[in-house]
Amino acid sequence: MATTAPAPTNATREVTELGRILRQLDVPEFWQAWLEPAIRLLLILVVGWTLLRLLKLLISRFEKRLIAAADHNIETQFDARKRIGTLVGLLRQVVNIVMFVILGLIVLTQLGVQIGPLIAGAGIVGVAVGFGAQYLVRDIITGFFIVLENQIRVGDVVTINGTGGLVEALTIRTVVLRDGNGVVHVFTHGNISTLSNATRDWSAYIFNFAIQLKEDPEEVMQAIRDAVAELRQDQVIGPKIIADVELWGVDKLDGGGFTIQGRIKSRPGQQADVARALLRKLRVLFGERSIEMSSSTPTIQLLPAPQPVKP
Repeated sequence: MATTAPAPTNATREVTELGRILRQLDVPEFWQAWLEPAIRLLLILVVGWTLLRLLKLLISRFEKRLIAAADHNIETQFDARKRIGTLVGLLRQVVNIVMFVILGLIVLTQLGVQIGPLIAGAGIVGVAVGFGAQYLVRDIITGFFIVLENQIRVGDVVTINGTGGLVEALTIRTVVLRDGNGVVHVFTHGNISTLSNATRDWSAYIFNFAIQLKEDPEEVMQAIRDAVAELRQDQVIGPKIIADVELWGVDKLDGGGFTIQGRIKSRPGQQADVARALLRKLRVLFGERSIEMSSSTPTIQLLPAPQPVKP
């Protein structure tokens, strides 16, 4: 039975048309053999670059829409912005990897490389390499669930395996922390055994104010309430406080005085600013209301030297 020749594909027609154009331009055959694949590769790279830029633009617009939607709820916009930034950053990484892999395979095809056996060989090699790359796979899978469960975000203050710092980067494989001394710590997701997030949903400043024993605890606690109430009216500090102050009362009592303990909740990561503002305000109020704080500094009393007993 006679066989029919396969119909030329679109790629073949494009090559033929490209060759016809080159012949019409009186390009020598020697240069045609080089120019034709070179022009195809250039077009592929230009299209790939344009598509990648378009995808990045779409991701940026998607991020802006998510942030705009989150900003309608002032109670959750800070957490939402961090989560959106983390997810969009990972999405960009995945898009870049996928696009470069696809573009690389297309370029190899245009260069005449049969990618079918290459993919099959890569599968066989992947099985062998998989035993050695099991830790890499573990890191990626663990990182996926860390992001999916919203355990940490870029911008969070966390403690990982006993090391605390600010999350500067979160990739599909690692977490990058920078501590207070500026030291960068890199942890793979699979090696994270303990994780504590200090900026999840809200933060808090727990205070212990040592007061002279002669003062009235109710007056001291009222001064603290008034200080927090004034701070909540402040345009800068007020939005950082999310709840009224919690006063737990007298926590410690000794010969030198007593301790008032309590807590004030703030937006994630804003507790330090709230604490400093509260201390400044209390310094003024305690002075105005003559409330004296006790000192833990020991007092040394100098006694006169004993006089010798006269016989």
